[in-house]
Amino acid sequence: MPPIQVFEHESIYTFPDKSGRLVTKEQLDKLYRFNDENGNKYFTGIRNGIRFNSYVGVIQVGNLIIEILPKIDKVKPDDDSSKKQWHNALLQMLATCKKIKIDSIFEAQLAFRNQSLLEIYFKQYLDEIEGLIRMGLIKKYHLKSGNLFAWKGRMDFGKNIQQNLVHQERFYTHHQTYDHEHLINQILLYALNILKNLVNNSSLKDKAVRLLMSFPEIKSIPIQEFHFNQLQPSRKTVPFNQALVLAKMIILNYSPDISAGNDNMLALLFDMNKLWEEYIYRMLIKDIPVGYEIIYQDGQEFWENRTIRPDLVIHRSFADGKKETYLIDTKWRIPENNQPSDDELKQMYAYNMYWEASRSMLLYPEISPQIEEFGKFHKGRLSNNHCKVGYISIFDKDGNLDRNIGSEILKKL
Repeated sequence: MPPIQVFEHESIYTFPDKSGRLVTKEQLDKLYRFNDENGNKYFTGIRNGIRFNSYVGVIQVGNLIIEILPKIDKVKPDDDSSKKQWHNALLQMLATCKKIKIDSIFEAQLAFRNQSLLEIYFKQYLDEIEGLIRMGLIKKYHLKSGNLFAWKGRMDFGKNIQQNLVHQERFYTHHQTYDHEHLINQILLYALNILKNLVNNSSLKDKAVRLLMSFPEIKSIPIQEFHFNQLQPSRKTVPFNQALVLAKMIILNYSPDISAGNDNMLALLFDMNKLWEEYIYRMLIKDIPVGYEIIYQDGQEFWENRTIRPDLVIHRSFADGKKETYLIDTKWRIPENNQPSDDELKQMYAYNMYWEASRSMLLYPEISPQIEEFGKFHKGRLSNNHCKVGYISIFDKDGNLDRNIGSEILKKL
């Protein structure tokens, strides 16, 4: 069953819309329950359906896969061409922000033709496990207790008397053993078992089964968030980092359905506001000019235990020793009537005062050319206290995600 593709802020119902998209009543109930468990932040319940919020990514409920795509332009039709363009844009943003591993734009475009976003994550995890098994999974020493036919290690005399009074050929001991039985492998195994039960793609399911057969025999334990906090990184575990990142995403976003095992749920969702913010930062540092320093999410104390935190603080040093500070706050939306809100301007005013910045900018995605001018705050410092409403184009002239917007953003300041 191919994925259902929707855009952020769209709705889907238990009856077909004009594109034939729908969810069943049972699937809708599971989506409601999942949203309730996550503070109702992913979508809003409406009559006979849900309306998606500003989170993008993918949700799987049994055989149903819903891909939620970003979109700014509400005027262009929601046709297959538009979905393909925004899907590729999302893949490249996720890759740029290191939330998915795609080595090239070509790979991103190829992935769209052949696989859903969820299957890309699944395939990457299976490829990582395959490489680790080929390389050799980590072995570690750990203490093991057991009733053995040969004396090994240190005898536990109390347990030995208790269990072997009539079996004097056995010895209850505590001993060191060197094997695969440790937390890293247990995490990887748990995520692999989830994929075996969740994936619908036959080739990926076959690969998951083959990898499970190749996996060493270790005890399977239910992995929870605190297990990841117990990991102790070392040079020996570096090759496992990417697999552990993917395993964490899979395990912590998995919701098993106890009552109906065939409708387990997995959701990999990203706040589009935060994704856009990080993407702009990474585009700026990609080609950072000499004399510039860019700080992401710099914070200062504001009132009592509260802080204020602009998205981007930019320090520029000139050859004569002069320095200037600029600020950027990103917004993933089009402002109404191309005007910022009073709250946004008050926020930028506070940023300017606290960071002693001469210029700041509210940066929005652009769908059509807009006039940009700096406006002056009338109170505070006597001069050099300005803010601009800026726009940056998401796509280049060929309709692909523009990868060279960093210098354009700096020019606007």
